[in-house]
Amino acid sequence: MNSLTKQLLTAAALASLVTLVGCNTVEGAGKDVKAAGGAVEKAADKAKPN
Repeated sequence: MNSLTKQLLTAAALASLVTLVGCNTVEGAGKDVKAAGGAVEKAADKAKPN
């Protein structure tokens, strides 16, 4: 597994954990998922070759 894949899987796992632990409502879960998606997108953008 390459470094990018490991980073994305780690980010996804952490986001899932935070979502499961931290959300009290469906709206809260949606915000958590949106934030996690943004983090994954940011990591993917950083890993793109120029």
